[in-house]
Amino acid sequence: MPRKKGETEYERITKSASFAELMKKKKAFLVPSILFFMVFYFSLPVLAVYTTVLETPVIGEITWAWVFAIAQFVMTWTLCIMYTKKSARFDKLAEKVVSEQDTDRKEGAGL
Repeated sequence: MPRKKGETEYERITKSASFAELMKKKKAFLVPSILFFMVFYFSLPVLAVYTTVLETPVIGEITWAWVFAIAQFVMTWTLCIMYTKKSARFDKLAEKVVSEQDTDRKEGAGL
């Protein structure tokens, strides 16, 4: 895609179809993940302060507060693993964006 007069390289890249695809796929993964993380993370202090739900024993002296706290570690590791696996796909899409821009730059320079 040739550069229009007064248009920066960044502006040209953000208008490309491959960049739009990359951003769409990243948002589709990140927005729900972040929302889930925030709700799950902040529900522990809210439940602990404003209710007595977490004071109920599960097994012996272990209460739901301990189960919830440990579940937060599990949730964090799970989200990290999921993002690491997804990021490989994001990297491939990003490489596609860069290679298309390199091709456009070479064609524009007559190389």
